[in-house]
Amino acid sequence: MTTPFPFTAVVGQDDLRLALLLNAVSPAVGGVLVRGEKGTAKSTAVRALSALLPEVAVVPGCRFSCDPAAPDPSCPDGPHEPGPGTTRASRMVELPVGASEDRLVGALDIERALAEGVKAFEPGLLADAHRGILYVDEVNLLHDHLVDLLLDAAAMGASYVEREGVSVRHASKFLLVGTMNPEEGELRPQLLDRFGLTVEVAASREPDQRVEVVRRRLAYDDDPAGFAARWAAEEAAVRRRIVAARELLPSVRLGDGALRQIAATCAAFEVDGMRADIVMARTATALAAWAGRTDVLAEDVRQAALLALPHRRRRNPFDAPGLDEDKLDETLEEFSGSGDSGDDDEPDPDGPGGGGQPPSEGPEQGDGGSGARPEEGEGGEPQTGGAGSGEQSAVRAAEPFRTKVLSVPGLGDGVAGRRSRARTEHGRTTGARRPQGALTKLHLAATVQAAAPHQRARGRSGRGLVVRRDDLRQATREGREGNLVLFVVDASGSMAARQRMSAVKGAVLSLLLDAYQRRDKVGLVTFRGTAGEVALPPTSSVDAAAARLETLPTGGRTPLAAGLLRAHEVLRVERLRDPARRALVVVVTDGRATGGPEPVALAGRAARLFAAEGVASVVVDCESGPVRLGLAGQLAGELGGAAVTLDELRADSIAGLVKDVQRRAA
Repeated sequence: MTTPFPFTAVVGQDDLRLALLLNAVSPAVGGVLVRGEKGTAKSTAVRALSALLPEVAVVPGCRFSCDPAAPDPSCPDGPHEPGPGTTRASRMVELPVGASEDRLVGALDIERALAEGVKAFEPGLLADAHRGILYVDEVNLLHDHLVDLLLDAAAMGASYVEREGVSVRHASKFLLVGTMNPEEGELRPQLLDRFGLTVEVAASREPDQRVEVVRRRLAYDDDPAGFAARWAAEEAAVRRRIVAARELLPSVRLGDGALRQIAATCAAFEVDGMRADIVMARTATALAAWAGRTDVLAEDVRQAALLALPHRRRRNPFDAPGLDEDKLDETLEEFSGSGDSGDDDEPDPDGPGGGGQPPSEGPEQGDGGSGARPEEGEGGEPQTGGAGSGEQSAVRAAEPFRTKVLSVPGLGDGVAGRRSRARTEHGRTTGARRPQGALTKLHLAATVQAAAPHQRARGRSGRGLVVRRDDLRQATREGREGNLVLFVVDASGSMAARQRMSAVKGAVLSLLLDAYQRRDKVGLVTFRGTAGEVALPPTSSVDAAAARLETLPTGGRTPLAAGLLRAHEVLRVERLRDPARRALVVVVTDGRATGGPEPVALAGRAARLFAAEGVASVVVDCESGPVRLGLAGQLAGELGGAAVTLDELRADSIAGLVKDVQRRAA
């Protein structure tokens, strides 16, 4: 068995360690979401925590880890007779990103259930994690329906499996910990809210601390057992402190003064719902118990707010999580002094926990294009190509709006999402087929139909249906998939008028928000001067795309063909990486093309490459003014897609917009 890295040997990351320890003291806090860049000890700290948790008493032979003192009356392995039970170490169960629903919640033997009426149930990871830790690395990459199942179980303390009238329920209470790198995509705000606490982690910029991180890691890699032995005393001290805090927790008093501060803080920061108030109350109580106190102080409320509120204030994925600490202090000061006897006491700096900080770290502390010719841009103003002196400064995007739905035609097989029609594991049932591998979704009517003609030959004598493996039918379902939405944005001089570019950026930002809500990958290609540029390779992080869009400069010639060819190359590479994900190309331009011989004809030939491969596309026509050349419409025809104006893109526009991007002959 691999020796885990000691929890107390983790250098720095005070907020991360404190949040994990508070959940170890009080699992009712609701778990931790750890956000941060790669290589910041997120996974190391989580895995190290499991070694600190006290042993648990379990019913011998129970696959669901029932407590012998209070066994679950609905346990599938029950009922259990009273008895002393046995003890085992707390488990840390890891949920892989690619796990199936059956692996998470468990699976029923459908064949035995139909033929014998037996609830033959194979427990999943939710059963294994009961009374332990359930760890999800890269939780933002987990399929939405799995995240929903996971968070529902965490909230209810139980897992339910319902299949064709057969129902199984078992207890599932665990400490939920998720880690994620925001660069790889965000969680939806409603899912963020289901995590009790959130911590932002980053690598230290202090050379001495970085040296200590490397020194400890190398020492651990050379001799894991020996390194762990050197930290055994610190680990044992923290383990004892967790046990003491758990025992003290029921005695901690949350006075009216502290409750008023919690309510006032949540109201001041305009968080949605009441979950934040409840989580803050539980966190403040756990902080007091961790510090060895029976009264919740203002400092506990403040620390609870810093851990429980930042992720609940985000209104869209482009808002950076965080909390205005000056505003927090003003709110706490305004609602302090309510007469609660415990609120005015100062903590003893030498007392247990030193005010709620995590344990000490032990004995080892420590462009080119400047030569392009001038081009007449929007409004007749001369622009200079490339990134030289003629480049226009970036303008802010206009206010985003709700867009109409753009989707890829046909039926795909991509990953689950919310944009285009696809064959999926979840959705409406459209038919049945023989199962390929394990049966996951039974089509009951088709199964009965397949078994019915063989009942006499199989010697059926009673009322039960004799079902064989060959009779089982898998339900085929239609749902929605996520796509790759590749934006190809004209940043040339013809788009450089500030009001016009602001509207264009606002439209692209609106489409990015739509892509975030529909669980798409996004990419950004821009073209100006003499070439097209991949501003952002395909990624699940739409906030990264928004950041690149915000700083996008304009100016120079309009190499439309170069932009399209660069986008075509991006799609070719992405098709090799993710062949099941279909693409939707959104070209944002006025349709003009300049530079080189026959630029319009060259752009047309580049566009026909997309049409020949059946790539779905739409052109957002940015042409304005009384005289319109209709070049964007011509480009859409070459692409085999549709053209829409900025006004038609709005969901509340009275102008019609096709719901699906129709392929048209080149």
